Amino acid sequence: MITTIHPGLFTTVQDEGRWGYQAFGMPVAGAMDRYAYYAANILAGNKPAAAVLEMTLRGGHFRFEADYYVSICGADMQARLNGIPVKNWSGFFVDAGSELVFDYAVSGCRTYVAVNGGINTPVVLGSRSTYTRAAVGGLDGRALQAGDVIPIGKDADAAPGTPRLLPVEFIPAYRDQIELRVLLGPQDDYFSESGITTFFNSTYCISTEADRMGYRLEGSVIEHKEKADIISDALCQGAIQVPGHGMPIIMMADRQTTGGYTKIGTVIGPDLSLLAQAKPGDSIVFKKCSEDDAAAAFALERDACSRLQQVVAYNEQQPPGPARHFKITVNKQLYHVEIREVK
Repeated sequence: MITTIHPGLFTTVQDEGRWGYQAFGMPVAGAMDRYAYYAANILAGNKPAAAVLEMTLRGGHFRFEADYYVSICGADMQARLNGIPVKNWSGFFVDAGSELVFDYAVSGCRTYVAVNGGINTPVVLGSRSTYTRAAVGGLDGRALQAGDVIPIGKDADAAPGTPRLLPVEFIPAYRDQIELRVLLGPQDDYFSESGITTFFNSTYCISTEADRMGYRLEGSVIEHKEKADIISDALCQGAIQVPGHGMPIIMMADRQTTGGYTKIGTVIGPDLSLLAQAKPGDSIVFKKCSEDDAAAAFALERDACSRLQQVVAYNEQQPPGPARHFKITVNKQLYHVEIREVK
């Protein structure tokens, strides 16, 4: 198990989400950045759908009560293990009694911490994901608090045998100016030609009203032909609602299941992970995308995830010769050391 010494700004348990219950009004929730979440589980030797910790803007301080294999992916929160910096997008051994401390994010917004075996909170409606507005999932349906004990499961094969570092070509760059590809619709006919032109030719800023439910943007007013209200219909992640005030709102993981505002377009799935790492003050421009382009982008993302898993598995292959493992204490710091003969 893991003890929470300090929870960070907003840390929750998340997995792939609570699918199959939107018809009953239950939001999906789940990891905001699906790519970083997936990479963290692969590096930790977990199944892709294992539950992890998602930290927002500022990370926490945790003490490990047993030996574990841990990975960190996503925003760079300057992680330190027993005071020693550890690399982002990596997997490593953590000895019992060790403390892992995170700071403020210096790039990106959300960091994912995976532990071999997965976070073992109760399953609620098929998922361990935390949805705080309904107090469902995770630890009592809320963000972590100091003193919380996080249970670790056994939802994995054997732990990786060596530390892992994700190849640089698989690591996304987080910037404060991002371009999001958008499919028009389903209510683009509710907007004037001028309104659609404004949408695609303006720069929008993420406001302070940005959370797991949605990102409110600030910028040029998007003009409707007449009204902004519709009969409520389904909302997907990435849907861009435009209420009567003309400012867009992008729906995120904790979005409500239906909405009654016109939707000018939808951010394509492969760009949602990039959006999840954007923070208040960052700027966004929208680029029109065809269905064929969106399908091609999805295929590229799927291929990248497949190659990521293959590369990590390949790099895990043990080099020739036996290895010897030691636990060494230096200046009251415990280190896990592997020694191999170099030929």
